[in-house]
Amino acid sequence: MGSLSVLAAAGSSLVGAIGFRMSYDTLRQVAQSDWGFSQGLAQWFPVGVDASIVAFLALDLYMIRKGTPWSALRLAAHMMTAATIWFNAAAEGSILDNPVRAVAHGLMPALFVVGVEAARRLVIRKAKLEAGTAPDGIPLNRWLLAPVKSARMFRRMRLYDVRSYPEMVRRDQELIAYELWLKRKHGGDLAKATEDELLPMKMAPYGYTVAQALAMPDDQEREAQEREEEAERRRREAETRRRIAEKRAEAEEVRAAGELEQVKAEVEGATGQARAHAQAQVSAAERAAAAEETALETALVAEAKARTAAAERQEAVERKAKADLDLEAARLEKLAAEERRLAAEADKVSAAEAQAIETATIAAARRGAAEADKAAAEKEEAAAEARRAAREAARREAEEEARREAALASVEQSRLAAAEALRAAAETRLAAAEIEQRAVEAEDVAKLTPRQRAVRKVARMLLAAAGSETGRISLEMVALARIQEELGVSSTATASEYRIEAAELLNQGYRP
Repeated sequence: MGSLSVLAAAGSSLVGAIGFRMSYDTLRQVAQSDWGFSQGLAQWFPVGVDASIVAFLALDLYMIRKGTPWSALRLAAHMMTAATIWFNAAAEGSILDNPVRAVAHGLMPALFVVGVEAARRLVIRKAKLEAGTAPDGIPLNRWLLAPVKSARMFRRMRLYDVRSYPEMVRRDQELIAYELWLKRKHGGDLAKATEDELLPMKMAPYGYTVAQALAMPDDQEREAQEREEEAERRRREAETRRRIAEKRAEAEEVRAAGELEQVKAEVEGATGQARAHAQAQVSAAERAAAAEETALETALVAEAKARTAAAERQEAVERKAKADLDLEAARLEKLAAEERRLAAEADKVSAAEAQAIETATIAAARRGAAEADKAAAEKEEAAAEARRAAREAARREAEEEARREAALASVEQSRLAAAEALRAAAETRLAAAEIEQRAVEAEDVAKLTPRQRAVRKVARMLLAAAGSETGRISLEMVALARIQEELGVSSTATASEYRIEAAELLNQGYRP
């Protein structure tokens, strides 16, 4: 083969060189003498014609090797080949006048093109062999002996990319043997065969082997099962996402309820503060009235000592004291109205209580004025009553102060307790959500069935009801109605089975 390769290369090069040389001289002379080319252009005209053939074919081979063939290059090379043969044959006159001379002039360029085309075919064949895409041809003797079957075989090989001729022959032999076995199985009547048994004959024109055709039902069943499993997996994922969204919505609702309770606690605390403030205002009014009463009593004692000398002055003092009491009552009433307005915005009940207290205060002040008139005649008893009232006012003030401090402490404690309860509830919900998420992820990794997932969820509900992982587990800790609601099952028997299996799973050591 090496010697043949060297001989072929040398011979082709020699023929190509001779053909190019003869074509060059012929075309140069005729271009200068008959076609009107100048001497300079006549020398380059044959080079352009013959070199274009080699350039186009070489570029065609390069693009085929790169996987981007372009048929226009080969067509251009063939057109230039026909042109150079025609130019050489017609260089010495009309072809019909002397056909032998025309053939002699066109022979060598034709041999040159034949050599280049042979090299092109060799390069393409080698490239296909290296890439594994070179198809086998059908032997000539088969074409001659069985032309119809050979044409069908050639069609299947090209349509379904079967490159090996022996492989195609083996497929035909397997199909014939299978058909004979099937006839023997059914007593020569293929009509008794099932659809699956007839698949090899039906699928053979489409490039299927006997084994591939017989495996097709199983493959299709497996693919259908895989599609169903994939659909089920997507459905479970969607259900999981839906449940997670529901749990998040429930968590947001609980969080909103907690915030509402916190606001209520703050409002109640503010209401308590307003009530305590109103009571303090009432106590201050009482103390002011007591002070006014004490001052009045002192004036009355002095008046009793000099009643005859200062009767008119006493009356003026009494009128001034009464005016002062009325003025103080009006001021207290104005403050009470403002307090009632503020308390009404926080709590209407507190406003009503404050109004009642303020009304009682005004009445008490007026009663004090009346008693002041009466006390003018009862000096000693009034003085004792004034001292008792002062002590009682001091006691009430101390009690009011203690109640206010207790109320403030109770409000603060309630606020702290509410915040602590919210924090504990949030931590509990977060821990439960993390446990549930880890359990779902583990179940997805383990590819558990829906029933196994349901049993494990009931097991987690039992653990949560028990209070700790080491606590004693009892089936009655989780009601069947709750299991039905959480898992969406309508049968109590199914819920009971889930609970029993969950208890057995926990006894086996399951912990999420």
